Order: sequence, then C-alpha cells, then structure tokens
Amino acid sequence: MITRAQLLKYSITKFTKYGSKHVTLDELASSLGISKKTIYTFFKNKEDLVTASLESLLNEYITEINEIIINNDTDPILSVLLIYKRGFEYLRYFKPSFLFGLKKYYPKASDLFDAFIDELAISTVTTLLKKAQKEGSIKQDVNVELLVKIYFFRIDNLVFKENNLFETFDEKELFNHLVIYNLKGVISKTYSNFYF
Repeated sequence: MITRAQLLKYSITKFTKYGSKHVTLDELASSLGISKKTIYTFFKNKEDLVTASLESLLNEYITEINEIIINNDTDPILSVLLIYKRGFEYLRYFKPSFLFGLKKYYPKASDLFDAFIDELAISTVTTLLKKAQKEGSIKQDVNVELLVKIYFFRIDNLVFKENNLFETFDEKELFNHLVIYNLKGVISKTYSNFYF
C-alpha cells in the first residue's frame, strides 16, 4: 500500500515535470499501480493533491533554507547566495507550465506558492541583507528593500517569462547574472567570500 508521503513525492515530480493540469489522477494511479480511489482516501480532489504536493516540496526547501542560515550564521550574504543557488536547482526541473497552471487552475496552490515567495524574499532575504548591511558588508547607501524587490523577488517569473531560460542558458550562467552580479554591485570593498 502506498503512503501519503510517497504519493506526494511522486505527484510533485510529475506535476513539476509535465505541468499539473496535464497529469491526471488516472495517470498517477496507473503509474503507481493503485486505484484512483486510493488517491481519494488521502485527498478530496486534484487541487488538494496539487496543493499538498507543492506544500511538501516547499517545506523541503524551507528546511534547507533554515539549515543554510544556521550553517552560515556569520555570513548573511553567503546565506542568500546559497539559498538562491539551491532555489535554482529546484527551478531547473520545473516546467514553466507548472507555475502558470497553478495560477490558472489551482488557486489554493498558487496562493501557497505566492506566500512562500513573499516570505522568502520580503522576510528572509531582506532580513539577511539588512544584517549584512549593519555588519558593513553591504554599502550603507543601498536601499535593501528596493534591492530585494528589484532583483530577488519573483525570480521564477523572470526565468520563465517568455520561455524557459534554463533551456537557453545553463544554471551557473543564470545564477551568476541574476544573483552574483547584482550583489557584486552593492557589497562593500571589505567583504569577500568564495563567490567574490
């Protein structure tokens, strides 16, 4: 018998790869060798499954974010870099239709994703960069909140705007242009890490 956790893990893999709208419950059930009725023992409907699958994935990333911050508590800029580096690794495997489909077909899941992005950029990253500024690692005249809103908020929309930039550029090049180079312009002359 399949567990709820196994169903969530398999579902999010399929949803992010093919788009949640294009993966049916019948296909999931058949691939897992279970009946569709088994899925309904765990979830009311497909939207609940999509939302729970996404929540599971985001919780995994949140755990990793917290570990990054704890392991690099003396270097908030490095924490930001590593958080986005890991985020790019996740986004690399997302089909753009997955995120667009959330907004169009699964409003609960879309709201969950939007809340996560808000928390990540507006709260976590802003707090880390303000800490770095207070420590003198970021120039004092930089408006950290504006910096985050311009460069670090909704990178997913930028990467997937017209087409999937991951199909045109490699992950390292995107990371350098969207994260490293933007931070390089605001760090103080005294700050360094293995990225700078």
